[in-house]
Amino acid sequence: MNILFIMYDQLRFDYLSCAGHPHLHTPNFDRVAGKGVRFSNAYVQSPVCGGSRMCFYTGRYASSHGAHWNGFPLRVGEHTIGDHLRNAGMDCWLIGKTHMRADADGMERLGLSPDSVIGARQAECGFDTWIRDDGLWGTGPDGLYDEKRSPYNEYLKSKGYEAENPWADFANASVEGDEIASGWIFRNADKPANIREEDSETPWLTTKTLEFLDEKKGPWLAHVSYIKPHWPYIVPAPYHNMYNETHVPPPLRHEVELENPQDVFGAYQGNKIAQAFQKDEVRQKVIPAYMGLIKQCDDQLGRILDHLEKTGQMDNTMIVLTSDHGDYLGDHWLGEKDLFHEQSVKIPLIIYDPREEADSTRGTVCDALVESIDLAATFVDAAGGTVPDHIIEGRSLLPWLRGEVPEWREFVISEFDYSVTPMSVQLGLEPRDARLFMVFDGRYKLMHAEGGFRPMLFDLAEDPNEFHDLAKGNSHRQEIERLYGYLSQWGLRLSQRVTKSEDDIKAMRGRSLRRGIIPFLADGTEVDPELLEKYQGKVKQRYI
Repeated sequence: MNILFIMYDQLRFDYLSCAGHPHLHTPNFDRVAGKGVRFSNAYVQSPVCGGSRMCFYTGRYASSHGAHWNGFPLRVGEHTIGDHLRNAGMDCWLIGKTHMRADADGMERLGLSPDSVIGARQAECGFDTWIRDDGLWGTGPDGLYDEKRSPYNEYLKSKGYEAENPWADFANASVEGDEIASGWIFRNADKPANIREEDSETPWLTTKTLEFLDEKKGPWLAHVSYIKPHWPYIVPAPYHNMYNETHVPPPLRHEVELENPQDVFGAYQGNKIAQAFQKDEVRQKVIPAYMGLIKQCDDQLGRILDHLEKTGQMDNTMIVLTSDHGDYLGDHWLGEKDLFHEQSVKIPLIIYDPREEADSTRGTVCDALVESIDLAATFVDAAGGTVPDHIIEGRSLLPWLRGEVPEWREFVISEFDYSVTPMSVQLGLEPRDARLFMVFDGRYKLMHAEGGFRPMLFDLAEDPNEFHDLAKGNSHRQEIERLYGYLSQWGLRLSQRVTKSEDDIKAMRGRSLRRGIIPFLADGTEVDPELLEKYQGKVKQRYI
């Protein structure tokens, strides 16, 4: 069996028709959900691109692998799904984005050349690269945001888009008169991108995916990683005007959230992106464009599904649809992601398993508490391997796909390191203290903030919109303490003993005795006589 692991950047869990969106029709996401299982309570382990993706790719929590933020290198030697799957006889390929920066210092220290196979895999999160394009080709006074080569920009130049950076001038910009109308500026979000639709980012990556499907023989995992619907919020015709301000819901926010907010939450409410999304005119332009980007993603997913069916690969390909985090879009007075409200930390997750063992769950919804790190374990399990649970901290979802009810977790965890942000500086924090933790048990959600700040607490049964921070008063100390108990339990997990499994350790017990290391004997009767055979017998020579 092959695995098609598709990730959409910054796709909210509730912006799909199968998840109940009232206006956005996504028949191809729904098509996969109808064949498989939609997990309605899936959470990322870090609500920011880089940290989240490293959790997906390693199956480990952010504080276990250490790559918390965009540009924080994943250290050399960290096990990834590529390493685990190759051990199980499955290739592991990348098509699109990882947002990963190589641990160049670590590779140099160990003498690993980036041109070698192992060096290239270390630099690409363990994947072999079909094509990598991280999709943010910004250019400023200090140069490029991403200094790597852009295959997408090279493609655009080959198609006649004349510019030093056609990603910025065409794919993510419109026109106003004779001037470029950049997609970085929200007032341009309702304009069509100045590019032929078939040359825009999402169709381009889909075409690369179809080429892969035609050329590669399995078994393989292909990580197809789209940049959209991540900002810049601009989309080509005809998607730019499929939706309008009548399709924009009122923001989910409440005046009470502005009253004595928790310090970190308050700092984020005042940042640039939040202030922009607090304006109705911004939401009314951006959200229709965001919806158009998702609609385009759905149509391109249809191309992939049709190709799988046409070529007979649908019957032997597991399909996984998910996102690396959500998007506030003005809810809770915020924009972007980063904190732990559902709009940010909760993700869509749909899995289709073609095997007959999954027939009983087709078209169903599972409300178990799922973590993004569970996918690494699921992939190893699906490939026929044994999940190395001393390394991978997630749990296989295959039992849920087969209609079983396994013993399961009581809570989910997410972490956020905001040490490089202006909010950290504003709060006067040292980098080591600019850390947040979420623990959620399915009803109560706690946010703990290092640096001496009070926590936040929400009761999603009574307050599903997460408006009322119950930690402002003293009436819920018992729930806060209980959730801190869960956080402490998680903090005591065994996360760094990755070179020896439980079975390895059991096999080591007593081995030194049988190899002659038998100290602390009072008279020798404490052990089996066999263990003393090499130390007993007639003296062969005497020197005393």
